[in-house]
Amino acid sequence: MAAIIEGQDRVLAAAQQIVKSLNTSTNIDTDDMLMILSSFDNRLSKLSNLMTSSSSSTPTSAKAAGAGADDSFIDPRFEAAEQLIIHWNSHPNADPDSIFDYLAAVDEVIQMTEDLNVQPENDPVMDRAEAALQHAMAHLEDEFRHILIGNTVPFDAGRLHESSFIRRCSISSSAVEIPDFETGTLSEDQEDVSSGRYNHVKGKSLGGDEFLLDLVYPDAMIDLREIANRMIRSGYEKECCQVYSSVRREVLDECLAILGIEKLSIEEVHRIEWQSLDEKMKKWIYAVKVLVRILLSAEKSLCEQIFVGSELIKEVCFMETAKGCVMQLLNFGEAVAIGRRLSEKLFRILDMYDALADVLSDIDLLFSDEAGEMVCCEANGVLDGLGEAAIGTFVEFENAVQREASKKPTQGGEIHPLTRYVINYVKLLVDYSDTLNGLLEKLESGMEPYSSRTDHGDNSELENVAPLARRLMLLINSLEGNLEGKSRMYEDCGMQYIFLMNNVHYIVQKVKDSELQKLLGDQWVRKRRGQIRQHATSYLRASWSKVLSCLKDEGLSGSSSNASKVALKERFKNFNACFEEIYRIQTGWNVPDAQLREELRISISEKVLPAYRSFLGRFGGHLESGRNAGKYIKYTLEDLEGYLLDLFEGTPLVLHHMRRKGT
Repeated sequence: MAAIIEGQDRVLAAAQQIVKSLNTSTNIDTDDMLMILSSFDNRLSKLSNLMTSSSSSTPTSAKAAGAGADDSFIDPRFEAAEQLIIHWNSHPNADPDSIFDYLAAVDEVIQMTEDLNVQPENDPVMDRAEAALQHAMAHLEDEFRHILIGNTVPFDAGRLHESSFIRRCSISSSAVEIPDFETGTLSEDQEDVSSGRYNHVKGKSLGGDEFLLDLVYPDAMIDLREIANRMIRSGYEKECCQVYSSVRREVLDECLAILGIEKLSIEEVHRIEWQSLDEKMKKWIYAVKVLVRILLSAEKSLCEQIFVGSELIKEVCFMETAKGCVMQLLNFGEAVAIGRRLSEKLFRILDMYDALADVLSDIDLLFSDEAGEMVCCEANGVLDGLGEAAIGTFVEFENAVQREASKKPTQGGEIHPLTRYVINYVKLLVDYSDTLNGLLEKLESGMEPYSSRTDHGDNSELENVAPLARRLMLLINSLEGNLEGKSRMYEDCGMQYIFLMNNVHYIVQKVKDSELQKLLGDQWVRKRRGQIRQHATSYLRASWSKVLSCLKDEGLSGSSSNASKVALKERFKNFNACFEEIYRIQTGWNVPDAQLREELRISISEKVLPAYRSFLGRFGGHLESGRNAGKYIKYTLEDLEGYLLDLFEGTPLVLHHMRRKGT
């Protein structure tokens, strides 16, 4: 009898479940319930058999999980799903019909837990369902990791480098060869230094014709999305994010390593020698563009494709994946920004500044949520630091030009290495005009006008010009002042002016042949041309006044016919000696520019040859009829003209005069 009553109780419990499912009123008596169920006795028999079979085949752990649940109705679909989940986990090598069968079983368990959440009286069944769900999530976590790793597309840096997008942000392979002012050593072959300019492209952010990159093979995307959806729905979004982020972080770290980016502390960066640091800075410039515009853009897209159902999960997964590699690059940028400010670093620092400034808007888009604000702030901070480092390095360069105090004069009055260095350096700075003007405007905002805080004589050329042009004008003024001091190292006054003329001419030619002329202006160039003419005039006065004084009439009493032959002989002897001395010395002087050299010879000829012709014509006849005339009148007009062509070639020569016949 007790067994019958127990059986009826179980049937009644099952009937109540069915009535609930059908939203039928619970105010139905026992007899009515039995009548309803009498037509389903066949199905109930089968259900009982299925439950008995399931009970006998359920592992001990599952039975334990279901302990106390015997008093509740168990949906056979749940039991079947539970069996599939447990079978899969108990036999890792088992091969179910498909992943979709497994996911369907997981869906069944998820649905069971959701339904039971509103039925607190079914706690034992809920425990059993949650145990099955935990089994399922552990497997899905492993499967998600396995699929994500196994279907990651290898990073092809070669293909990336060949793309048109990357070619537009390439780095020149040439390195900067710049002397170190701190040690006072100056290389003499600084004619054409190159910064290896970073050719940045200011285009649309994260759009346009950017290089498209698949991070995961497309065939795996459906499985990844479906697994992620189940894990998030089951409340295992944290585990899903952790798996995704850890796998993708390792991939991004590997990509950075392929791009040549190392994990270095600030102290390690500061200990690197300049040549090695320069290479690392070039790689950093390239990597910033690739990481932000290509890799992280693709990573963001991957997150959006996999985590379709939750904006928050997308943001968290992307943030946790991308933050590390971005911070690694920013830490290197910060290390460079606070490092020692040497003039040779300026161009590369400016390249880094431009590279980061160019992708800053993309970083803002990628990390637009609240969690990404820290990355954006850090990027802005590093950008500001690089800007300050660039201006600070430029100021150090200005100071180095003023302080440079090498005591060794250049041979033959040639162009000083300092001049070559500074002007070629300045030429390269023009490529960064927009960047430097922006940085200098920030620096000079709030400062008093230059006309009231500088002491450089006429300040009119410093007014109404861009900040960079003004600083370059002052810089070249400093260079010219330094050269004035160096010219005084030459004992010969004539060579002082040749030295100054050579250097100013070199400056003017470099300015004319570059964008510097637009920056500095025509008036600035005309002023320096005037300086060249002044130096040439001063040279003629210093070197040839004594020669020309020998060809004047002063001291020769009476007419030319009555002039003292002794005085004439002395005058010609003095002329010959002075000319030969100048020839011996100034053939060793060097005027490198052919046109300037020719113009200078013409200026000398225009002074010397007419004076010699006139003097020879007036007084030569008094000596030509006498003995040893060739001893005094050693040179014809043509001789002098030819000898003047030997001047300023940089090779000292000596005149070996052949006496004319009959003397």
